[in-house]
Amino acid sequence: MRQKLEKQIEDLGPWFQNMAIAGVETAPDHFLGNYPAFKWEGFRHVIPEDLGGRSVLDIGCNAGFYSVEMKRRNAGRVVGIDADPHYLAQARFVAEQCGLDIEFRQLSVYDVAKLEERFDLVIFMGVFYHLRHPLLALDLIHEHVAADMMLFQSLQRGDGRIPDLGEDYPFSEWAMFEDPAYPKLFFVEERYAADPTNWFIPNRAAVEAMLRSAGFIIERHPEREVYLCRRGARHYAAEPPPGE
Repeated sequence: MRQKLEKQIEDLGPWFQNMAIAGVETAPDHFLGNYPAFKWEGFRHVIPEDLGGRSVLDIGCNAGFYSVEMKRRNAGRVVGIDADPHYLAQARFVAEQCGLDIEFRQLSVYDVAKLEERFDLVIFMGVFYHLRHPLLALDLIHEHVAADMMLFQSLQRGDGRIPDLGEDYPFSEWAMFEDPAYPKLFFVEERYAADPTNWFIPNRAAVEAMLRSAGFIIERHPEREVYLCRRGARHYAAEPPPGE
C-alpha cells in the first residue's frame, strides 16, 4: 500500500509544497526545507482554530496546503483555484487522500469574478510577485470575492522601513523618490531565482500601500511578509486634479 502511494506521489511530481500523506512526504528534499509548513508555524495563530463553517477561497492554491489546513480548522466551503493544472491534480489527490471535501478549479486571480461568490476568508499567499498586473489582482479580489478577511503574503526585497510620507507633493518634488524606503516595485525583466514568472517584487512600504489602495485594512502583521487584512473601503482621491 505504501509503495503504491509513493508511486502515485512520484507520478504527480514535481511538487513545490511538501505535504505528508499517510506518512509519505511529497517533497522531502525541498530547497527551503519543510515548506510551507515551517512558514505556517510563524503565523497560524492569526487564524481561528475553529473557523465555524466559514467559507474560504485559496487563490494560487498549488497542491492545496492552505486549503487543507483551513478545512482541518472546521471551514465550511473551501475553494482552491490555480492556473496550473499540474498543481490542481496534486491538490485533488491530496484532498482525496485526506478525505476532505474541497473544490478545486482552474482559474487565475484575474478570473475571480467568474466564481460569482464572496468568501469570509481569502488566502492570497505566494502569488503577488508572480503577477504582471499585481494591483489589478488586489482590486479584483476586493471587488468580487473578499467579504471580510484576507491572509496575504508576498516575497519582499529592498528597504524594510515605512517612510513618513505626505498626502501630496508638488510636481517639482524629487527628493522623496531617492528615499530607499519609498514604496517600490522592483521589476524583474528576465527572471529571478531561475523563475521566469517572477515579475514585480515589492518592498515593505509598497506592499502596505498597495493593500491600502485596493481597500484592505491591515490588522495583523505576524511575520515579515505576511499580513492579515480586513476588507474596507477603496481609497479614491477627493477630487480630480485641476484641468481634468
